[in-house]
Amino acid sequence: MKYARLTKEQLEELHAEFANFLASQQIDKNEWDQLKIDKPEVAEQEIDIFSDLVWEGVLKSAQYIEHFSKGHIFLFQFDEKNIDTIVLKSTNPSVDFLQKEGLQWLGENLGSDEVEIRFGAKEFGGDRNGEIFEIIQQGGILSQGELYHQIKQILNK
Repeated sequence: MKYARLTKEQLEELHAEFANFLASQQIDKNEWDQLKIDKPEVAEQEIDIFSDLVWEGVLKSAQYIEHFSKGHIFLFQFDEKNIDTIVLKSTNPSVDFLQKEGLQWLGENLGSDEVEIRFGAKEFGGDRNGEIFEIIQQGGILSQGELYHQIKQILNK
């Protein structure tokens, strides 16, 4: 397995897609139910293969990720070859970007000395999807890039 197994909830949401996947493997509902009983390890392998296919599709189309922690916000933008990053850091220890008030504080203090802003860029090391998946595993959340573009526009970068 290259990525991570989908959760039970994710599999339930993708029920129709999973049924189509099983059909492409020439496994109907009765065979699937029997497979889970007789050969649970094979059923697990099928779930793993499906999970990797779903992740591949999600990661291939990923363009933005946001990662929030108490004192930092990491904003990532991806294309096929590069990762561009904006990192916002609060030097005020009372600010918590995980709370609504922390984000309001950021909006009011973006240009102040209490907010450090760094920009970065690098090329993917070879496995674009793997690198994006690592960011997600560390707590990154796929986004539409609104915050990335807002910050970039405010800073004219």
